[in-house]
Amino acid sequence: MKEISQEINAKFLELGVEIPIEDIEERLDKMINKFKVPKEEARRSVVNYFLKEYNIPRNDFYTGQSESPQKKVSELNVDGKWVNVKAKVVQLWENTHESISQVGLIGDETGTIKFTKWESSELPDLEEGKSYLFKSVVTNEWNGKFQVNLNKSSSVDSIDEDLEVGTSTATFTGAMVDIQSGSGLIKRCPECNRALTKGACMEHGKVDGIYDLRIKAVLDDGLTTQDSIIKREITEEITGLNLESAISLAADALDQGVVLEQMKKILVGKYYTISGSRVERYLLVDSIDERTVLDQVELDELINAAEVV
Repeated sequence: MKEISQEINAKFLELGVEIPIEDIEERLDKMINKFKVPKEEARRSVVNYFLKEYNIPRNDFYTGQSESPQKKVSELNVDGKWVNVKAKVVQLWENTHESISQVGLIGDETGTIKFTKWESSELPDLEEGKSYLFKSVVTNEWNGKFQVNLNKSSSVDSIDEDLEVGTSTATFTGAMVDIQSGSGLIKRCPECNRALTKGACMEHGKVDGIYDLRIKAVLDDGLTTQDSIIKREITEEITGLNLESAISLAADALDQGVVLEQMKKILVGKYYTISGSRVERYLLVDSIDERTVLDQVELDELINAAEVV
């Protein structure tokens, strides 16, 4: 909070207004610690308060933001910086927070980063797979991980480029110990491809969804767990259930939940090696192989690791 307060203070000084650091810190502390407002939203709220208090036009304060430096995703590793970034929307996540419009991942050739678009920003909806120039977005650090926030001072321009997205890949071997809710036979929004919740899209309301299959699995190697997302093609391969048979199974039972239960019976308890792109805490599975037994080298590694622990 001290660093944010100093940045706010410095910007107001450029406008010829001196605001005591203690006053800024006090308001930030109340917003962040008492009312649990996200850090960047608290910063914006405090800035707006003092703009109004000293009768300063918003444009005067944010003049420099339109000239924010353009950065690669891998360079977004400093908290509280205004930047421009050209990136593709890699994935949109399900969101239930009323103050957030959209949340997900954007990326370029250097990697991916989480983004949050606040409802108050009044920015247009982003679409998976499309590339944009994000202007005046703000970096934010939480628990050692960085993200970018889109607020009222930000702008988003669609660009006619199919940007390449670089990701880190990983492999994990373990027992599938759980298949989480949101798996099985699901419906997606035809507009934004987001999974529906109770027949509704968070962005587009009640829609006629498109059926899809997916698995949100948890694998355990005895030492750590790995969350993973398995897309339709691989889900069909390992369960023997294709989309048509899953729809038929659900229709016969008048319950989509039977597909999830059937998948659990087939998969849970078996050993798999999964490989794919690592995105936040998830492994987006590109390939999966069932393992009947672990080989001796893997067993030795597990035993040695357990002894170290």
